[in-house]
Amino acid sequence: MYNIMTPGPTRVRENVRLARSVETTNPDLDMAFFDYYKETCDLLGELVHTKNNVYILCGEGILGLEAACASLTEVGDRVLVIDNGIFGKGFADFVKIYGGTAVSFVSDYQKQIDSQALKAFLEKDSDFKYATVVHCDTPSGVLNDIKAICNLLAEYGILSVVDSVAGMFGEYVNVDDSKIDILCGGSQKALSAAVGLTMLYVSDKAIASMENRKTPIASFYANILTFKNYYRDKFFPYTQPISEIVSLRAAIENVIADQDILERHRRIAAATRSALQKAGLELYLKAGFSNTVTAIKIPEGLTDEQILSTIREKYNVMLGGCFDILAGQVFRIGHMGENARVEYMLEALDALTRTFADLGRPLRCSLGDAFIEAIEN
Repeated sequence: MYNIMTPGPTRVRENVRLARSVETTNPDLDMAFFDYYKETCDLLGELVHTKNNVYILCGEGILGLEAACASLTEVGDRVLVIDNGIFGKGFADFVKIYGGTAVSFVSDYQKQIDSQALKAFLEKDSDFKYATVVHCDTPSGVLNDIKAICNLLAEYGILSVVDSVAGMFGEYVNVDDSKIDILCGGSQKALSAAVGLTMLYVSDKAIASMENRKTPIASFYANILTFKNYYRDKFFPYTQPISEIVSLRAAIENVIADQDILERHRRIAAATRSALQKAGLELYLKAGFSNTVTAIKIPEGLTDEQILSTIREKYNVMLGGCFDILAGQVFRIGHMGENARVEYMLEALDALTRTFADLGRPLRCSLGDAFIEAIEN
């Protein structure tokens, strides 16, 4: 098996993997499962400090992003797309699919969003039904201050949709203090569960906006309102993937038990960036570094495929490339969830040191040694 150090999916701990094989019941007919599902949702809410409605949807994290846009957007609605990354830009596609008009606030892709610049923009134009923003834009690893951004949006009466698929559980999130209306998460990132589930946190304001639409939501599977009364009515809109939810619960309990999880992510990320720079590699970002993923520029004269295939085939370590405007420009290390452990990072960094030597581009120092030195100081 590979040492999977990609920015999602991440490695899955054994107790989470085994939970998928536990004998289960019929989730549509067993009333006890409705309690189990709700308890699991409540735990997810506690982890990000919210009393908002919490739902687990059957589908990879992108489902949550589309569901938010499908459920809020009516034809002609103006939606602010806060764009400082590939996924940030991508929200515009969902808005347009459902008939909305996407207006982009474009910022430097190598830095976090400047809240003051966003405020100046909103002072001139704030006629938006909702705005979208990415917490950690995975292709670059840029981290945005969602508390500052969403509180600002709330001042202007704009609902907020936040993609924290690659942020939550590796970065601090307080939904209620941040006044986030819809927060989207995915099972396969820092939570370190299997791919296939979306976690969705939805405010009463967002629910009211959906219910007060003039036209029906143009989707069934991506219609958030279909979950609103699931517990009262003891009825799910579709059969729940019970084995995946049992496994998700095990991953949630791992996070709850890991009191040091956020500090662990911070230390691992800082030591990784320090080691990379000491060895002579250049980070893609100028500022706004996430604690869950780091993007490194491809050195001149090499290709991403050379680096990624060599480390994978010779050293059994899997890193990530990139796509869209960053295709061939960077490679990425995912240090989130179960990946964010000293032993896994050390193995990956030692392999990366050997990979560059194999490619005729030896680094200034051992990445592993530099990482250990940084983590101990």
